[in-house]
Amino acid sequence: MTRRAVLYAGAPPDERQRARFSAFLKEKYGEDVALEFRESTLYPGGFRLEVGAEVYDWSLDGRFRRLRDTLTQIAGEEGNVIPLMRERLQSWIPETQAEELGTVRAVGDGIAVADGPEHAEYGEILLFSDGIRGMVQTLDKDGVGCILFGDDGAVEEGSTVRRTKKRAGVPVGEGFLGRVVNALGDPVDGKGEIKADGYRPVEAPAPSIIDRQPVDTPLETGLIAIDSMFPIGRGQRELIIGDRQTGKTAIAIDTILNQTDKDVICIYVAIGQKASSVARLVETLRSRGALGHCIIVNASAGESASLQYIAPYAGCAMGEYFMERGKDVLIVYDDLSKHAVAYRALSLLLGRSPGREAYPGDVFYLHSRLLERAAHLSEARGGGSMTALPIVETQGGDVSAYIPTNIISITDGQIFLESSLFFAGQRPAVNVGLSVSRVGGAAQTKAMKKAAGAIRLDLAQYREIEVFTQFASDLDETTRRQLAYGQGLMRLLRQHQFHPMPRDKQVITLVAAMHHVMQDVPAEDVQDFQAQMLVWFDKNEAQLCERIRTTGELSDGDKARIEARAEEFARLYASKREGV
Repeated sequence: MTRRAVLYAGAPPDERQRARFSAFLKEKYGEDVALEFRESTLYPGGFRLEVGAEVYDWSLDGRFRRLRDTLTQIAGEEGNVIPLMRERLQSWIPETQAEELGTVRAVGDGIAVADGPEHAEYGEILLFSDGIRGMVQTLDKDGVGCILFGDDGAVEEGSTVRRTKKRAGVPVGEGFLGRVVNALGDPVDGKGEIKADGYRPVEAPAPSIIDRQPVDTPLETGLIAIDSMFPIGRGQRELIIGDRQTGKTAIAIDTILNQTDKDVICIYVAIGQKASSVARLVETLRSRGALGHCIIVNASAGESASLQYIAPYAGCAMGEYFMERGKDVLIVYDDLSKHAVAYRALSLLLGRSPGREAYPGDVFYLHSRLLERAAHLSEARGGGSMTALPIVETQGGDVSAYIPTNIISITDGQIFLESSLFFAGQRPAVNVGLSVSRVGGAAQTKAMKKAAGAIRLDLAQYREIEVFTQFASDLDETTRRQLAYGQGLMRLLRQHQFHPMPRDKQVITLVAAMHHVMQDVPAEDVQDFQAQMLVWFDKNEAQLCERIRTTGELSDGDKARIEARAEEFARLYASKREGV
């Protein structure tokens, strides 16, 4: 079939012009192209040539648009922009460039469907009316489906859509630290523009196995219940899962607070959260001096589903910028349940077939390609790391639902928060039986590994005894002491929010507890005993505390000294209580 070209101009071309058009078309497409002329007054000072979906706009507007794009490209270059613009203007020569255009067929609910452009690619950015941008999500024989990053009211049926041949991306750089931005990287905290150091695509392949190294460096949360039993390593993906209002975000915030002065960049991605909740979080970080090493990416519940969908990928791209420069990054996705719901809404609007629970079939790939970008890079790649803490909300503690099971299978372990524990006052409400870290002791300091000992086994025995005692009225002395010991351990695992515990205090607490120093302390007084003991150690064993805190080591001699000094404090504590 002969290819056809349509020429729009104010007057028909003469023979010489027609011959030049024919030669250009044959050189471009490698075949004779039938040229058809249509008179039009819409292109003064030039013409418009359409060959299928490709458009050559040689009107005044088209040439000025290419000049604008040229100047926009150099706006981010280093140095003084004015001489660069002057130089580019003096040397600029309009070039004949093909543009692929399409026509909007339908628009609504943040979705636009267009007839054409024919060669648009998945994930490519298209430019709509009034500068609205959209990202290609579906490719059909007769058109494309896009999600819009902006007000879809500015896009009308029949309007023109243009290819940009660029992938969706966000600005990145040091200037984003301490700032709150939206999913497109634009500041929303009222502190002015952010100078970006670069531009990264939101979708990028995960590091290969060759580019990774084992996860063996701890990323301490400051929560004794987690650092002692479910350690998290730099480069790990640890899921935080539980019902609504069980303290999932609190664990993430405490972990961020614990990274202050530890040279770890923290990124918090809020997906579908209330704006007031994000504002409180920002103020919490600011008031405790932690905002300076954080980036907050906010796609609140009031934002479109498109921005909620793109937000975690944007946050991940910002984290990769630092990771590839040899730094350690912690990124929190709060939460991926709402992210999956946003993607489901987009997919249904785009006409994709619903599957289980109405989610599209690729919802597993949605999260796997995000979480697999967390890694501990090899030394050849700079040795940086990105640790991911995705958060997932369950309904009635059901971890077998679709999205929870998907993300459990992707991550390297999970911290399961139980509602009954939370309402019983056990906070953080970590279920020791269902929680796990697949990295394990490899991501613990030697001091913590030695101090924690068999705490999980002791807690498991306590849970069995606790169930048994519900049906028994008379208990022997051994069982009674085991029950009191387990109750004391559970009290020690309670921790106030926004008060992460330093490494040395965790180690001293665990060594003392595993040595049964608190065996005879009533359960309701265990936390008071712990607090006073740690203050006493700071005063009387400052060098020992400093050594554990800085080296992460615990020699046999230091452990024995902690046990002996803890016993000494226990006697002082008991005599003080008797005196009262």
